[in-house]
Amino acid sequence: MKNILALLSLTALAGCGSAGNWGWYVIDPRTQSGWNNITFLFDGFGATIQLSVIAAVISMIVGLMVALPGMSTNRWIRLPSRIYVEFVRAIPLLPMLFWVFYGLPVVLKSMGITVRIDAFWGAVITLAISDSAFTAEIYRSGIQSIARGQTEAAKTIGLTYTQTMRYVVLPQAIRRILPPLANQFIYIVKMSAFASVIGMQELTRRANELVVTEYRPLEIYTLLILEYLVLVLIISFFVRWLERKMGADESR
Repeated sequence: MKNILALLSLTALAGCGSAGNWGWYVIDPRTQSGWNNITFLFDGFGATIQLSVIAAVISMIVGLMVALPGMSTNRWIRLPSRIYVEFVRAIPLLPMLFWVFYGLPVVLKSMGITVRIDAFWGAVITLAISDSAFTAEIYRSGIQSIARGQTEAAKTIGLTYTQTMRYVVLPQAIRRILPPLANQFIYIVKMSAFASVIGMQELTRRANELVVTEYRPLEIYTLLILEYLVLVLIISFFVRWLERKMGADESR
């Protein structure tokens, strides 16, 4: 990935030249200072990927726990799930991030629980909660797309609701929900940039710090966009491969 972005940097430099007020030297891999700046930016990849993966896993678990009660025929079991989904989807990510990072420790302390939430886990919790509402809807639509005759047949042979979901419905629904879940992962990767506002050293935070020292926002943020572009393109390639594989498996 570093080689790809270095090549893109060289291409941009060749196209812009040295005329005018351009300052591409700050990310020129042919100079020591430029390469140091590029390396500093690249070091944020690990934090961004780690944050996104952990948040995505938690989101999928919470989303499933929210989706299953939301499909119950009992309105009192279904209602909390619907309230959670609508409430979480209505909150912008940035205010939620501030509330989790600054407000949640205060709320827990008032309950006698002292917890210190650092920037990483504040971002993980926020992204996981925010995305879980969308993930729950993906689960719900995928499960409800399975023909009702499948569940009726399971009931006739004496399977419980839990057994029906585990052995009949979910194995079929998983093929349909995996590609949308993968697309949600792309959403999480892009939204991870908000973690920079609470001090997490991911891609965007490092770019902001470099802008403060180099005073070249156009060039540095251009490279930042290329970093996210390469990362998202790699994930998109995997998503398309997954969709083809799931489609091929389903056609057999």
